[in-house]
Amino acid sequence: MKDLTNKKILFIICGGISAYKSLEIIRLFKKKNSEIKTILTKSAKEFVTPLSIASLSQGKVYDDLFNLENETEMDHITLSRWADVIVVVPATANTITKLSQGSSEDLASTVILASNKQVFLVPAMNVRMWQHQSTKKNLKILKEYGYKFIGPIIGDMACGEYGEGKMSDPSEIFNEIQNFLVNKKKNKKIKALVTAGPTNEYLDPVRFISNKSSGKQGYEIAKSLFKRGFDTTLISGPTNLTLDENINIIKVETAEEMFKATQRNLPTDIAIFSAAVSDFKINKKNKDKIKKQENLTINLEKNVDILNYVSNHNSMRPKLVIGFAAETNEIDKNAISKLTNKNCDWIVVNDVSKKNIGFESDYNEVTIHYKDPKIKKEKLSLMKKSEISEKIVDRIVTQIN
Repeated sequence: MKDLTNKKILFIICGGISAYKSLEIIRLFKKKNSEIKTILTKSAKEFVTPLSIASLSQGKVYDDLFNLENETEMDHITLSRWADVIVVVPATANTITKLSQGSSEDLASTVILASNKQVFLVPAMNVRMWQHQSTKKNLKILKEYGYKFIGPIIGDMACGEYGEGKMSDPSEIFNEIQNFLVNKKKNKKIKALVTAGPTNEYLDPVRFISNKSSGKQGYEIAKSLFKRGFDTTLISGPTNLTLDENINIIKVETAEEMFKATQRNLPTDIAIFSAAVSDFKINKKNKDKIKKQENLTINLEKNVDILNYVSNHNSMRPKLVIGFAAETNEIDKNAISKLTNKNCDWIVVNDVSKKNIGFESDYNEVTIHYKDPKIKKEKLSLMKKSEISEKIVDRIVTQIN
């Protein structure tokens, strides 16, 4: 039996006929000893009462009229940090629209906007509303932001119509969130190492060889791993990116520095090498700035191969080694070659000759090649890098659990 003792769940109940089903979901979690707090929107109180929620949850119920004197005890930041997971049920068309626009007009939307935890949305609405183009657009935005959806399903609706838009069964909602929390608990014992960004290889004190990698994909992967509970370390080359999450980040500049930082953080259970490490470095760096001249000959030599070192390090090889390949031609052929030659478990490859998915873009399109012959290669079509990261981490969780 999966015990959820000390697991903290924040329910946000919105206005909709399906709001009454939230009572059954809360009951199921209380049976597993979860701690529950609830936010009721103004319209939700037309369908369920604070008293009924408090009686079932044995936890506090908040709304926009919550006494100001209690604000120091539980403001919107503290409340969002308190939770292990946030569940919005039912997620109405209005709620989905507000969240896609980054609204913070009430306590519920402010807490969600301030949260660094996984947010599950449980949609429930009329079939025509669910199928409307504006709803589809908003759903796409929220998926790119990292929100997860449970349902809806096809069935009879309270309005008398039939189709997709009906809220999922409370037991299904409970099972999905329970599995997420159980896996997150397991993941806390699992160390994950991610490299990201470019490296700079200096000719002299002011000039260097580098590439256009922004580090966005690697940073998003680190954030996704951290959100799932993994003990995550990010080793980053020079980027303009920042992290709000409490992720252990190590800043480096050269490939040699990234290599040494990687060595210091071994052993690890999972290693994801998304950094665009310079293949070459200057044979001999000038100690002074090189003055302008008609011609300049630069001698390059092969740089340290971090991925090859880690994937072939018998005593400390991670259980899962994932390499990245940025290619411009013969994409799959080069990826398979790298998968074999570097002894990786997976290679994630993208075509950086395409400007919409190449370096610096917020979007990506990748193919995952697996070492396991039973698993075919898998393409993840064009989407935000944040969503690509979620899908990669979904597959990591499946493999390690």
